[in-house]
Amino acid sequence: MREVALGYMPLVDAAPLIVAAEFGFAEEEGLHLALVRAASWSMLRDMLDVGQVAAAQMLSVVPVARALGLGGGTEPLETPLILSLNGQVIGLSADLPDIGFGDPVATGAALQRLGRTLRIGVPFPFSMQAELLTYWTERAGAAAVEVRTVPPPRMAEAMQAGEIDGFCVGEPWGSHAVDTAGARLVIPGSAIWSQAPEKVLATRAGWAEAEPELAGRLLRALWRAGRWAGNPANRTTLAEVLSRATYLDLAPDLIDRALSHRLLVTRAGPEVEVPQFQTFHDGLANFPWRSQAAWIGARLAGRFGLDRASAMDRARAVFRSDLFRQHLAPIGVPLPRASDKLEGALGRDETLPAVHGHLILARNRFFDGAIFDPFPAG
Repeated sequence: MREVALGYMPLVDAAPLIVAAEFGFAEEEGLHLALVRAASWSMLRDMLDVGQVAAAQMLSVVPVARALGLGGGTEPLETPLILSLNGQVIGLSADLPDIGFGDPVATGAALQRLGRTLRIGVPFPFSMQAELLTYWTERAGAAAVEVRTVPPPRMAEAMQAGEIDGFCVGEPWGSHAVDTAGARLVIPGSAIWSQAPEKVLATRAGWAEAEPELAGRLLRALWRAGRWAGNPANRTTLAEVLSRATYLDLAPDLIDRALSHRLLVTRAGPEVEVPQFQTFHDGLANFPWRSQAAWIGARLAGRFGLDRASAMDRARAVFRSDLFRQHLAPIGVPLPRASDKLEGALGRDETLPAVHGHLILARNRFFDGAIFDPFPAG
């Protein structure tokens, strides 16, 4: 049995790592997963850099930012597997006016009418939360925002202390802020981009080539664990396991909101069903599309004044779709015939021929109808 240390943060989307360790998927591959919980994303990043863990649950933007020379750290990172899509919520203090839930355009207009800059907490400067927040506020004409870094478990505390007016954070910490700090949810991340890669498996660049057998065993175990976690029949069991003190240390019903895609907007309700809220497996969610990385690269280039074409090229190289194909093709996982696609161009689920049989691509839309081409003309 080979021991592998994996780092994680106490979030619902750590589920594939926890499930792989708890339900035998790692053991089937001859692995013992030693899960190491981190207190912040910077701590987890540093653990990966110094080799304290072999791989880690990571914000999808961090490996791309590292490739562009942003965000600190010493080691180039790469992403051979997507752990989850979406699962973020934007919430505001109850001291602000009630502006409804779920419509990015209407919510943006309502915030603009407030006529003030809002302090919004995100878990890390280089995160999908930060990218979705800034994309939405730019394109919906919403209020100006001042982005502040707050570790996910501290969002409710920071709001109660008056440090922030709102947040964009992964579950269950948005719902926790609703229950403990009286926050009001206004938009799910999936309403901004329905296929946003949220958490990824990150490794130091070159690790998978240096340890090909180990990398393959780990990817297969996590892929199967993500499939289990994404099965609605396992939802109650998953919520109970994630709720344990060693993992998230929260009530199962709070975690179940994300797993069921049914969120409480305020403590008093209403309960709202959110399509595509958090995805662990369906719709080829685990495939590291290079076009997703290119979108992240383009966003970072715009925010930090980098050359857009160069940033997109370097970003694409970070999402290792080749490693996904190499290690998951032997077990018959359906694979797309290309590793890039137009992001935002799919208005409904679509069945396509695959390398092995057929696959279903899930609806892929941006709230403003934009389509991102990873290979723009010129």
